[in-house]
Amino acid sequence: MGAQRIDGKLIAAEKKQAMKSQIESMKQQGYVPGLAVILVGEDPASMSYVKGKIRDCKEVGIYSELIRFSETVTEKQVLDEIGKLNENDEIHGLLVQLPLPDHISEQKVIQTISPEKDVDGFHPINVGRLVTKQEGFVSCTPAGIIEMLKAINVPISGKHVVIVGRSNIVGKPAAMLFLNHDATVTVCHSKTESLSEYTKQADILVAAAGREALIHANDIKPGAVVIDVGMNRSGSGKLVGDVVFDEVKEKASYITPVPGGVGPMTRVMLLENTLIAAMRQNKKAGRQ
Repeated sequence: MGAQRIDGKLIAAEKKQAMKSQIESMKQQGYVPGLAVILVGEDPASMSYVKGKIRDCKEVGIYSELIRFSETVTEKQVLDEIGKLNENDEIHGLLVQLPLPDHISEQKVIQTISPEKDVDGFHPINVGRLVTKQEGFVSCTPAGIIEMLKAINVPISGKHVVIVGRSNIVGKPAAMLFLNHDATVTVCHSKTESLSEYTKQADILVAAAGREALIHANDIKPGAVVIDVGMNRSGSGKLVGDVVFDEVKEKASYITPVPGGVGPMTRVMLLENTLIAAMRQNKKAGRQ
């Protein structure tokens, strides 16, 4: 029969619809959620991502500002701009599009953003809050994966989740988030020996290594839920994941496509984080 395809676009569209009415209600209370995006340089992929984020904001009614710098901008200029946006009451969420040019420290940039406006969930304070199960912001892709599983009623508690990839953006925060949802978690990576021995144990497999054709049908157990986070360009220029979709779909119970799976969920969770940031900041300021 084959796996059911998890439609990230559809789930994201439903979440956006719910957000629109929530934002309308906020506007009636006298405030609009605001997101600022800083873009450095002319990297085509970064420009495309940022354009999508601004478009998403407009669609749901979030106020957005795009601040662009040339490749030659100094680190101090970027940090100064972040400082101004941290103090701007109209901006509730703030992100700097990565990667940055070599002369600008990503760590300094991330740590300069106020944790209360860090809607990417990259600040060490938010990472610490995730680890200790406190209120904070979670990196958008892991948050989107959890929302996707909830939307299709896949149980997480007590399940064995195997994550392939240990990046700070996906692998590590995803592991903590699944632990917080009472899963048993195994994290594999490029140095893991006999990778298939681990992936075959997974009730839920998250492939986030950034390697085309890493996971085949014989790497999963029958009925596994397979979440493909990979975004790779094949030799023909086609966008593909880490999972060999046509093979694995015959053995899994659920599977995400690439594109149209995790990507739309990542983007919608950025909007949700901005919404949450706006509500928290306005509550703190006594405006609701």
